[in-house]
Amino acid sequence: MIDAPYANLTPDLVLDAVSACGLWPDGRLLALNSYENRVWQVGIEDEAPVIAKFYRPGRWSDAAILEEHAFAQELADAELPVVAPLVFGGRTLLHHGGFRYALTPRRGGRAPTLESTEQLEWLGRLIARMHAVGAREPFAHRGRIDRATLIEQPVQAVLASSLLPESLHANYRNAAQRLDAAAAARQDAVGPVRSLRLHGDCHPGNLLWTDAGPHFVDLDDARGGPAVQDLWMLAHDEHAMQSLLDGYTSMRDFDPAELALVPVLRAMRQVHHAGWIAQRWHDPAFPAAFPFAAEPRWWEQHIADLHELADELE
Repeated sequence: MIDAPYANLTPDLVLDAVSACGLWPDGRLLALNSYENRVWQVGIEDEAPVIAKFYRPGRWSDAAILEEHAFAQELADAELPVVAPLVFGGRTLLHHGGFRYALTPRRGGRAPTLESTEQLEWLGRLIARMHAVGAREPFAHRGRIDRATLIEQPVQAVLASSLLPESLHANYRNAAQRLDAAAAARQDAVGPVRSLRLHGDCHPGNLLWTDAGPHFVDLDDARGGPAVQDLWMLAHDEHAMQSLLDGYTSMRDFDPAELALVPVLRAMRQVHHAGWIAQRWHDPAFPAAFPFAAEPRWWEQHIADLHELADELE
């Protein structure tokens, strides 16, 4: 475990890394909102700025990162509005000062209006087109949206963390086991569903809208899984989901049985979020961003939430 994974990532190192690609930074740096990685907008002399993403040490293998890059390029080649990494010397995954990083063009935009039926249908069509590409072949290195990754591993991270009070260990373990069993039963009831390459973390924060329409800005959580994973986080109610599906099914078939998996996916995301905070607590950015996780009452509420999610599934 790296106590401070980005302690040596200074502004000068960021500028040097960009310079090593043959670009000429003008000294302007803007840190962008990202906890898992570190992302900077870097000004370039007489050219448009670039985005420099420095990958969290130890999270993904080189092969998994390259698979993310290849998927982004495949989507861009299919004329989808996805920002793919820039290539320098035939490489997209770069190394400097002990860090792995990639540069992409800067693409501006505004947050989507998810109350708009028109925008939701547009997003549904866009996701369907992305899934048509994602269905061509599976990921080999990026894993899956499954209970092992999003329930079992995060639960172990929480139990190994000092954040969860010892007095709550038994209650937390019981709630997590109950939820996992309920999720497994729901998945069994739904039966097998097709898995494809996904965006994986398709929430409004990873979308930007311009006059030309939406574009995706981050594939860092791309994994294999069911199509509905890329829809449910954009749907704040049943009407929004139907609007997304109206757009989606105008471009690609959708198995309606997958809708029964939405409570499972929602529950897995909540378990994973707590485990993610616990696993990353050694990174100084996390106690600053999530101070509530150091409070026993937050974990008491989290345990209650897990039981409530299990009730919904059961």
